[in-house]
Amino acid sequence: MTEHRSRSFEDLLAEGAAVPIEGWDFSWFEGRATEERPSWGYAVSLAGRLAGARAALDVQTGGGEVLDFALGRAAPEAPVLTVATEGWPANVAKATALLRPRGVAVVASPEDAPLPFADGTFDLVSSRHPVRPLWEEIARVLEPGGTYFAQHVGPRSVFELVEYFLGPQPPEVSAGRHPDHERADAEAAGLEIVDLRAERLRIEFHDIAAVVHFLRKVVWMVPGFTVSTYEDRLRALHERIVSEGPFVAYSTRHLFEARKPHR
Repeated sequence: MTEHRSRSFEDLLAEGAAVPIEGWDFSWFEGRATEERPSWGYAVSLAGRLAGARAALDVQTGGGEVLDFALGRAAPEAPVLTVATEGWPANVAKATALLRPRGVAVVASPEDAPLPFADGTFDLVSSRHPVRPLWEEIARVLEPGGTYFAQHVGPRSVFELVEYFLGPQPPEVSAGRHPDHERADAEAAGLEIVDLRAERLRIEFHDIAAVVHFLRKVVWMVPGFTVSTYEDRLRALHERIVSEGPFVAYSTRHLFEARKPHR
């Protein structure tokens, strides 16, 4: 980690700007950034749910990495039917290549569009870090007794980094994605909450390349982020990391399990 910080600002900036950003594989960050993981172990827990499901849907699957891992753990008891949706074209291609060998169909579907499936098709709907859960649609495609199992991003996640670049954010922005609000929305859609747990987790960025790559990959953190637009702030942050050590931020996550009641 010290080795990365000793490299020049220009070198690190160029590297962070050049790393491919498709999919949700974060292995490039090894040795350059760290993040605590939630205690519930979402991917392993999802594998257990998949092993007992008949028809499963993974919403906003990204590059398919988490679903691929979970299906590998669930085999040979994986569902007969497994489908995934994804809205970003680069991720659709990546997820298709990864999941097709497991018999999973990846459907290109915008994150804010109705789910392109019939009512009551699935007994399990899952999602890891959906941009915004479409509760009415989730409830619609679940069969009675079916389960929604997901890990959501919580309020003010990594806001130390967001506000470093954008300044203090108004309350309506910083309060978004609160688990209490999502509980209310899920219940309004007719779902019963089975489990809801939240944790705050430490993140450390050890060099400016990691910051650049993160902001290019998680595009909603600093909308419109480019290296040229924020070069002065990036240089100041690089100097801060070199002199003081890692930039520390905190992510928020909550585990969400809900059930569609039998009528």
